Amino acid sequence: MDLVLGIDTGGTFTDGVLLDYLTREVVATTKALTTRYDLSVGILNAIDTLPISDPGAIKLVSISTTLATNAIAEGKGKRVALFLIGYDAELIREFNFGERFATPRYYYFRGGHDFTGQAQEALDLDAITSQAREIATNGSADALAISAYFSPLNPEHEQQAFEAIAAVTDLPIVLAHTLSTKLNSIERATTATLNASLVAVLRDFIAAVRAAMHARGIDAPLMVVRGDGTLMSADIADRHAVETIHSGPAASAIGGRFLSGRDPALVVDIGGTTTDIAVVDGGQVTINEEGTTVGAYRTAVKAANIRSFAMGGDSQLWLDKEEQLRVGPARVVPLAHLAAEYPRVHDELLGLIHKRPTESLLDLLEYWFLQRQDGINDPQVTQLFDLLREGPRPLSVILTELKLTHPMQFAGYQLIEREIIGRAALTPTDLLHMRGDFTPGDVDAARVAAEVFARMRGWTPDQLVTRTFEAMTDSILAEIVQFLTGRPLAGRDLFSLRRDLGRWFFDNSFHPAD
Repeated sequence: MDLVLGIDTGGTFTDGVLLDYLTREVVATTKALTTRYDLSVGILNAIDTLPISDPGAIKLVSISTTLATNAIAEGKGKRVALFLIGYDAELIREFNFGERFATPRYYYFRGGHDFTGQAQEALDLDAITSQAREIATNGSADALAISAYFSPLNPEHEQQAFEAIAAVTDLPIVLAHTLSTKLNSIERATTATLNASLVAVLRDFIAAVRAAMHARGIDAPLMVVRGDGTLMSADIADRHAVETIHSGPAASAIGGRFLSGRDPALVVDIGGTTTDIAVVDGGQVTINEEGTTVGAYRTAVKAANIRSFAMGGDSQLWLDKEEQLRVGPARVVPLAHLAAEYPRVHDELLGLIHKRPTESLLDLLEYWFLQRQDGINDPQVTQLFDLLREGPRPLSVILTELKLTHPMQFAGYQLIEREIIGRAALTPTDLLHMRGDFTPGDVDAARVAAEVFARMRGWTPDQLVTRTFEAMTDSILAEIVQFLTGRPLAGRDLFSLRRDLGRWFFDNSFHPAD
């Protein structure tokens, strides 16, 4: 038979599926852990558990991923310097447009065009070259984006800037006019910034898939799911990474309709990092023609009308200043997975069962571990690397060794944002281990961690499970209401309860007993 191989890499799992091309029947499915240190390992693990007796039978490989969406949601995209040519700095400051650019590193230069395509001012190539050289020297950015005023009508200033910058740096450079023909200068600049931030992320993913295909003798066209559910070649995706925003959610929405046969349908996809909501109507996911929004950023990219928010199976459970239970938005490695990989972590967690419930106990439930080493010239960071080379360490131990009281006292969170340091903590996935619903990791470590966390609030482990899943359900319902109505729902606090009628109706509809 002729087969289609589908691969979806998420923040936690890599899923694989074999589909009979002619009958459209699902032949087999599989799931493997995503190996963020080397994506090809997780992809190979998924491929190897599928019944592929003849690699030549695979006629097409289709891939999707939430890596792009996750990077934006978690704030872990590459650092981008945005060059704004012909933009009005005073206007941007007055209306606070700078917060929409998806980077704090933006610079103004003379140039740009008017609505007739005529140059409104000569391009200041000297200033552009000087700024690019400075960025290349101090290493303050990993990629560059260029957006010139009215560049869809005349892109010559973006092209000239590109040539000048390419002469002084090898950093990736993205031109806004190649991504969008819309005249909205703010959304076009944001789109260019996000694309520059995601190019390396998607490039690594495509390279990993190609390496896995080569290793298993699979010679077939490689296609990537766009954010609107259509397909594009991997070569095009490599240059237009921003178009893969919502790639994974769009694929899962269409897949949900395919498997359920329901139409129209509301599809809710809860992953490890994000939960994604979409509507399928007429066999197609609904499209946002005006430009999709991811997190706080509005883009000029046509994509599936999907609401993504940072909450999933690997969201960190924590207590806020009022000791209220919170789920996410940070994604961490579940303790069950970390303990299964490191026996010492297993032993340390089990040793917490008799500890008294003090505030520092939560720091013993958060582990940091080394994902990759970076040449950062800082004595505290060097000391941290030396400590973590021996394996994961609890946050409280790290702070003690560094003679600090809080991670904000050094570059810890910046290292996590750049994925140099990884974090593990209690998650909903650990609670599923404790209940026996999902047990690929260390069940005992998850159970003890849940008991210790629950004691901090005077709860039983079962009460912690109930409260966690109620909180997640409440968040998902609130997001669905906002997605379908297009109206924001105020947060749940004393002031909003008195002032926001929408929140009052929501709470009384879903929690009438309260």
